[in-house]
Amino acid sequence: MTKSSSQQVPAVIAPVEHGRITEAILDFVSQVPASKVGSSQDPAGEARRLANRAAQRAALTAGSLALPPGPLGWLTLLPELIAIWKIQGQMVSDIAAAYGHHATLGREQMMWCLFRHTAAQAFRDLVVRMGDRLVFRRMSYGVAQRVAKQVGVKLTQRTLSKGISRWLPVIGALGVGAYAYYDTGQVANTAIEMFEGGIAMEEEPAAATETGKPKPKPKPKAKATRRVVNKLVDKAVTGAARKVAGTVRKAASKTPKPRKPKAE
Repeated sequence: MTKSSSQQVPAVIAPVEHGRITEAILDFVSQVPASKVGSSQDPAGEARRLANRAAQRAALTAGSLALPPGPLGWLTLLPELIAIWKIQGQMVSDIAAAYGHHATLGREQMMWCLFRHTAAQAFRDLVVRMGDRLVFRRMSYGVAQRVAKQVGVKLTQRTLSKGISRWLPVIGALGVGAYAYYDTGQVANTAIEMFEGGIAMEEEPAAATETGKPKPKPKPKAKATRRVVNKLVDKAVTGAARKVAGTVRKAASKTPKPRKPKAE
């Protein structure tokens, strides 16, 4: 009795570590997918068509990978994430091409579209909204790693609930597929909003720190130069004053003293 009941208890398998997810994110966004979509006269309509097709593919892919039950299902968590990112990344690339902005699509914009709805706080120092336009700060590798780590922590928390669904193959697969459909729709909304409003890049100072905050700019040399000039002027004035004072002393010493009148 005890033996049979112990066999029904699912084995405890650790979820995907956020470090592995972080590495997977950095590898994925290192290159922007090419697109065969041309610039459209109705980019909003074309973007919606691309979004619906990508959402259906994502739902089918995620649902299929969630079918293996038990421990085998846990092994498909990271491959599922990467497969969904590929679908979503290609969708973002195609939407950019439909709006005629594929040339301006970089790592910063790709990470924003894919993971903004997952960890918006990770981008608070990197993206600034100016009216309808988004201004992106170019990320160094260290900054990209920090953002990917924060996103990885959020995604790791999400995999806990996904892992539980692996023990319910059919029902769990339906739930995972539905969430992938919804998640892809969120990515599409972010991309469409970004390209509708326009994007711009703000070059990060060369001496930026790895935390994404630029180092304080060095003080202008004009102040230092002004101080040196002032010292030289003071020195010259002091020297001139000393010379004048010396000349006056010499002249005073050579001037004959007035004689006192003799008493009669």
